[in-house]
Amino acid sequence: MQLNIPTWLTLLRIILIPFFVLFFSLPFHWAPFISAFLFIIAALTDLIDGFIARLWKQTTKFGAFLDPVADKIMVVTALVLVTEYYHTWLVTLPTITMIAREIIISSFRTWMIKEGKNSCTNVSWIGKFKTAIQMISLVGLLWHPNIYVEIIAIILLYFAAILAFWSMFKYLFAAWKYFNIV
Repeated sequence: MQLNIPTWLTLLRIILIPFFVLFFSLPFHWAPFISAFLFIIAALTDLIDGFIARLWKQTTKFGAFLDPVADKIMVVTALVLVTEYYHTWLVTLPTITMIAREIIISSFRTWMIKEGKNSCTNVSWIGKFKTAIQMISLVGLLWHPNIYVEIIAIILLYFAAILAFWSMFKYLFAAWKYFNIV
């Protein structure tokens, strides 16, 4: 298998994960900033790899598999880090709901593709907007330079959680007729 630039960017995103965890955990005043910066780089590779793959027609089956896996690992890792750091229900509640949503949607997509109903699994604008808000929130929570950034980041985390559930229900509603519930 030949690796292309989009796949290398996805692999870079996976490689960066232990480093942003490491910096998040270090007891230095500059460590949270470096952790957030590495998370930003990882998030940007998510934007860039898909764009390049489509633009240069370098989409591959391996890339199509690896990209969402890398995304989920990156986001769930950041959610777990901020939950552990803040250790409060204010952060834990939206974090758990977003992780649960990711598990539900991943399972749903797998099932729908297996059933041959790929059209129900396409990412909506709500999902893309949720991801953007979620990434901004996580950057603020990973960095946590002051209380104002933290408050805004927590508010954005709740907004992302609401968008996460909205997009999940849109997926499930679109596929409801395929569930054969009597």
